[in-house]
Amino acid sequence: MDQGNGSVVTEFVLLELAESLGMQFFLFLFFFLFGVGITLRNLFLVFTVIFDSHLHSPMYILLANLSLIDLGLSSITVHKMVSGLFSDCKIISFHNRMIQMFFIHVMGGVEMVLLIAMACDRYTAIYKFLYYLTIMNLKMYMILIVAAWIIGMIHAVSQFVFVINLPFCGPNNVGNFYCDFPRVIKLACMDTYRLEFVVIANSGFISMGTFFLLIISYIFILVTVRQHSSKDLSKAFFTLSAHITVVVLFFTPCVFLYLWPFPTKSLGKFFAIVDFVVTPVLNPAICTLRNRDMQVAMRRLS
Repeated sequence: MDQGNGSVVTEFVLLELAESLGMQFFLFLFFFLFGVGITLRNLFLVFTVIFDSHLHSPMYILLANLSLIDLGLSSITVHKMVSGLFSDCKIISFHNRMIQMFFIHVMGGVEMVLLIAMACDRYTAIYKFLYYLTIMNLKMYMILIVAAWIIGMIHAVSQFVFVINLPFCGPNNVGNFYCDFPRVIKLACMDTYRLEFVVIANSGFISMGTFFLLIISYIFILVTVRQHSSKDLSKAFFTLSAHITVVVLFFTPCVFLYLWPFPTKSLGKFFAIVDFVVTPVLNPAICTLRNRDMQVAMRRLS
């Protein structure tokens, strides 16, 4: 079926994660357990924030939205991996490929902004703690959430409008277990050098820039706190260590997948699994491990 843009390709072949039956069963069990863990942990965190009135503050509301995004990112990739493990031909249709790519970048853009918002929240809590509730009020967190979704949509649409009209005449092997703009663009039967640069600039440089900006901001907070009191430094580091860990887990695969000049299938699979499987199940644990209020609320809810 012609896609209306000169394409004759209607399906794309995804990368086979394992060839042996034993490894397929192992990966099925791995993805199934992690998928259940991602769903239960993130939903439990969201329900805890919703039903416990003590957690109705911007920091926890941002954390709940981060959990929802992690759940969404995992859902649109992991389910395809699990369903395709025992399939002889691991394919995805043209339209499903477009939908998957679009929502990956929408949610990735939203998560990026949420991490920035969480950094701003921690800065306000440490430096403007007397005015924290005044600055980070209900209106402010609503603005942050809406802004995150708007930026996420702009981030995805700015790439999607170019890719959807590309002609695909073959080959149709994506080279990974999910579809993403850089790999799909390379399959187009036309010169895509400029478009590849746009994707790198949009996803790669923005990811790298945001990552270093967040790390520098956290270092700045810790250095400034250290100048005042070593006791406050340990408290600030205790608070920020979880956020720094989440930032590193999210941005390291992104920087590799979009900026690494010598991509390989093995490393691509590894970082993609970290991004879509490991990080979403670890984030709730990391963010609540050292948070006494969240731990008390979870025990109360359970």
